[in-house]
Amino acid sequence: MTISRRSLFRGMLTVAATAGVCGPDRVPTALAQTTLSPEAALGQLMDGNRRFAEGRMTSFAEDLELLKAKTAEGQEPFAAVLSCADSRVPVELIFDQSIGHLFVARVAGNIATSAMIASLEYGVAVLGTKAIMVLGHANCGAVKASIEAKAVPGQISALYPYIRPAVDQAGPDLEAAIKANAKIQAALLRQSSPVIAEHIKQKQLEVVAGYYDLASGAVALIDR
Repeated sequence: MTISRRSLFRGMLTVAATAGVCGPDRVPTALAQTTLSPEAALGQLMDGNRRFAEGRMTSFAEDLELLKAKTAEGQEPFAAVLSCADSRVPVELIFDQSIGHLFVARVAGNIATSAMIASLEYGVAVLGTKAIMVLGHANCGAVKASIEAKAVPGQISALYPYIRPAVDQAGPDLEAAIKANAKIQAALLRQSSPVIAEHIKQKQLEVVAGYYDLASGAVALIDR
């Protein structure tokens, strides 16, 4: 990359200042922000998953026309999720959330690439999300492919270097590697982003790793 993450952060600060959303300490404040604490945001996320797993969802009962009208000009997501692109992991559904509630970044293997980190930084610094979950899931094809490390078409193998540390740590055990990968990517978010690290330091954000069981529908926190 020709633009460093630090340069990107400085650019975000400049944009925020121009828009008049910087506080006296020059740290950007969110344009729109949930009133939930990081702990409450994570709790709301997990409560929604329990409703989903138990088959008693409430999000479908919300007035979609009203939701669309309220969110057409802005958004106030209370949490962000870095999820795999797998079609079996519909993030809003498994957390029983509707329009405007979650800020979702999806990529095969739920890996913390520069683009994914930048997206989540925006969610934290501008939108005010209070929790980030890196969500691994059962039978993840990207992790399985990284374990097998076979020749693949196109650019699929570009995923391997991001997932390989988890494979090195967990070995050929697919579930263990998936969980290790989610933990490693969550740690990368905490450590490699000055935006995220500062919000964690100020107790304005929690970053956790989760594991979604495709069969039961339940999400478990795996790094607490």
